[in-house]
Order: sequence, then structure tokens, then C-alpha cells
Amino acid sequence: MAEIVIRNTNERISGDDNVREFLNNQNVLYEKWDASKLPIELQTNFQLNDEQKNEILSTYDEEIRDLTARRGYQIWDVITLSDSTPNLEDLLNKFEEVHTHTEDEIRAIVGGKGIFVIKGSDDLGYFNVELEAGDVISVPENTNHFFTLMDNRKIIAVRLFIEKNGWVAYPVEDPSFQKA
Repeated sequence: MAEIVIRNTNERISGDDNVREFLNNQNVLYEKWDASKLPIELQTNFQLNDEQKNEILSTYDEEIRDLTARRGYQIWDVITLSDSTPNLEDLLNKFEEVHTHTEDEIRAIVGGKGIFVIKGSDDLGYFNVELEAGDVISVPENTNHFFTLMDNRKIIAVRLFIEKNGWVAYPVEDPSFQKA
């Protein structure tokens, strides 16, 4: 279950309905997929081969097709990150820079945990969305944000794209952003 932490007050929001309502008010899509559909060995293997990634995509084919029909996605893939990922620190440094995209950034978490840090309305500022298996989030285009791993440093996620080349990140210098 996703949880939200508002960075400037440390207020914590939990419970699917509360999280969904909060994110909806920030124009962020939040949905749930049935994490139990995926065999446990795929949820906990952070070194997936292509065949295993295809099995994940096949398992969630109905959910992926539903999202693509509603939101115009064209391609999708599976990403895995863990301490065994080559150049993990370089990737995390790249991910942990505030940026925007010209399309939504969507992730469906199917294993492990991660955090989206998103800029909300001016009076709210930045907030963290802590995600785990079953959580699906879509950060709207042109919204300041970044993604990183949680303390366990392991994640498996389905990513969906409108542009066939994937997301292009546009770095943002935001003096209101403070690292946690």
C-alpha cells in the first residue's frame, strides 16, 4: 500500500482511499494491480532475464492494455534495480535530479519498493509517494519530480511510454526543492 509523506510538514497519509484522494487532488493517477497474480519468484528476483520480464508483461497484459486504451501508451517494458545492477549509483544519481517530461511517467510496481518525489501545488510543496508491489502511479507531464529507491534498494516495475524512444528528462533548477 502506498504512503505519502509531505516533506515540509512530515505529515503521513496512508490507506488506499486517502492516498488516491490526495494524489487525485494533485492530478497524479494512482491505481492498484493485484500483486498476488505474479509468482513470488518473479516478485523477488531482481536480476530478471528477458524471458522472465516477458512473463511479467504477460501476467499483467490485461492491466497494461487497459491503461494503454485509456491513456495512449504505445510501448512498455520491465525495469529491475538492485545492488546487483551495474552502475546502480550512477543511475540513482541521474534519477535523483528534479526533472520533467513531455509525457506522463508511469510505473507499476510489481516487486520491491520505490519513491516518487513530486512537486505538488505551491502551498504544499514536494511530497514523497512510497510505493510497493501492486501500486501504479502516473506523474503528469511537465510536473517536477524524480524517482529513487527505498532503503531496501530493490525494485521491479513495469514502465509505459507514449513516445517510442521513452521519456526524455528535462532537468529543473528548483530552489524550493530540498533533499531529505
